[in-house]
Amino acid sequence: MNTRQTLCVRDQRAVTLLRAFFGDDAGELFESHGCSLARVVQAARESSEPRMWLLGQAHAIAEAAAAEQAMQRDVLSSPEAVTRFLHLHFAGQPHASFVLLYLDAANRLIEAEELFRGTLCQTSVYPREVVKRVLHHNAAAVICSHCHPSGVCEPSRTDEYLTTALQQALQLVDVRLLDHIVIAGGTHASFALRGFCDAFPRRARASVLALCSSARRRVGQ
Repeated sequence: MNTRQTLCVRDQRAVTLLRAFFGDDAGELFESHGCSLARVVQAARESSEPRMWLLGQAHAIAEAAAAEQAMQRDVLSSPEAVTRFLHLHFAGQPHASFVLLYLDAANRLIEAEELFRGTLCQTSVYPREVVKRVLHHNAAAVICSHCHPSGVCEPSRTDEYLTTALQQALQLVDVRLLDHIVIAGGTHASFALRGFCDAFPRRARASVLALCSSARRRVGQ
């Protein structure tokens, strides 16, 4: 029985997509990375092999396009643009890391920056360094995000403590923390939707709930 016959429909689609880059080697490559498209992409981002490098560049283009969309609109009115960018950024990442999205007064993305990177399970986040970078970018508001490489999306108690600490630190410089988003595989959890981000205006929170009702110092899990 060949590789294509042993794969489920979703995996067959992944192999079909990879075939554009790897031809007949796509199925074997997919299986060698645990039948995970995200792991293939992560490996491609770090590889110099010509075909893998090309896939990595394609992923980088998709990530840049998602960031461009977030720059062109109010992120509160289009939360799907933010989560799409974050899923692309963290795709297949084997380690925990913390990303900050700097926003202008109109809630449009100025820049996204990875501030901290850790181990398989956790990374340390320092509110003082967050504030320094926020002031450097002259941001009016921020959205922070980190990934759970374990694939468990549920925020931990430590994640909640971190969110509170960041809120308090940012309030001292009159910057709003609009959301803290946890990414785990293809799922995500929003602290704003759970009511943790008090700096998130009540009206804007209601808007996000309507548009994204299905969404779900040491962080990580």
